[in-house]
Amino acid sequence: MNSINYLLLFLLVFALFLSFFKTGKIARIAKTFRILITLFGILFFGYWFFQKSLNKFLEKSMSIQVINRLNQPIDFYAIKVINKDKNQFLSKHIGNVRTNHYQIEYFDMSNSNEFWIVGYLPKNKMVYFTQHSVINKEADQKIEVKNYLNQSLKLSEKAEEVIEYLKLGNIGQSVIVTLTLLLLFLNIVLLTRKKVSSH
Repeated sequence: MNSINYLLLFLLVFALFLSFFKTGKIARIAKTFRILITLFGILFFGYWFFQKSLNKFLEKSMSIQVINRLNQPIDFYAIKVINKDKNQFLSKHIGNVRTNHYQIEYFDMSNSNEFWIVGYLPKNKMVYFTQHSVINKEADQKIEVKNYLNQSLKLSEKAEEVIEYLKLGNIGQSVIVTLTLLLLFLNIVLLTRKKVSSH
């Protein structure tokens, strides 16, 4: 999705450039391209938001249910370990889980036998880290967090690096998405304004 987002960002900038052509045959061709690019943007974001709104369930995936039994909300992350030696991980933000509540995340474990659960206090302080081996990939996992725990200082440091990378990626994606949406809005306004002024 990120590569399509970057492509769309470039196309929308190009569409704004095409809006400078006001008259003649070139203007008609430019307007056609602008309409196609704008429609592509609307369809892309429509599909993207629809996909985001669907349940996170994946076919042939293993569910990880994290239950918070601590006396305060904890922000949880799950990390699928693909290859520790090659720094290959897949991390997901489970969410901020209140006391005696739970959240569920899904992983396709076909290329992994291990996952980690990481918990943070609101001020970004890690207070929980556990390492879990997966023997039966068809059995869903249930993790009850009852104590503040760090099973491995070395692995928890690696987990923090993985989560920081995830956060930076999310920030970068948010900036690109916001900028792309702004450009899409500007293109829609320019196309609509031109249509209104032609009557």
